[in-house]
Amino acid sequence: MAKCDICSKDMLFGLKVSHSNRKTNRSWKPNVRKIRIIDNGTPKTANVCTRCLRSNKVTRAI
Repeated sequence: MAKCDICSKDMLFGLKVSHSNRKTNRSWKPNVRKIRIIDNGTPKTANVCTRCLRSNKVTRAI
């Protein structure tokens, strides 16, 4: 699973707890998109989460 190249957001693990209190493993995956960004004046492809896109931490290459 890809992680965000900007903020290093990665997959989290935990337990899913049912109504009868049985516990099974589960994971939370970040909403990561592969987009073209401008890094030091040159365009490159990077995995960026949608929170970094929304908060304008990167500039998209169009």
